[in-house]
Amino acid sequence: MKTFLILHNIRSTYNVGSIFRTADACGISKIFLTGYTPTPIDRFGREVSAITKVALGAEKHVAWEYFSQPEEIIEKLQKEGITIIGIEQVKNSVDYKKVKIKNSTAFILGNEVEGISESLLKQCDIIAEIPMQGQKESLNVSVATGVALFRMLDL
Repeated sequence: MKTFLILHNIRSTYNVGSIFRTADACGISKIFLTGYTPTPIDRFGREVSAITKVALGAEKHVAWEYFSQPEEIIEKLQKEGITIIGIEQVKNSVDYKKVKIKNSTAFILGNEVEGISESLLKQCDIIAEIPMQGQKESLNVSVATGVALFRMLDL
């Protein structure tokens, strides 16, 4: 069973580095970076120091690929029978603790402020939400990634 991450329009290089480190710890098969999400190697072939600083080498061990449009990779993964799970708080989301992973899965994580766009949410097979108990409405995207992966993958 394979597990993938799709990071769409993540702004912070530090969040991307942190997610790479968490992905390595969770045995993620591949990360797809989409939109304006920064990649570990810039367009000139140089390492992005903020990512490498936080990822601590995980960016060299976890496979990754860049797509400008996330729809392309989502459609490809769905054709391969991979379940797409968005991590987002919306009206039709389900508690992440109730989601049972039964086959290869790709988790979509979105922008730190805007979250996952409506059009991408429509492509998800499941939308899972991490319930909040405090005054803040959400977790940092890298923290949410860790919480969701460790719980939903039973790690």
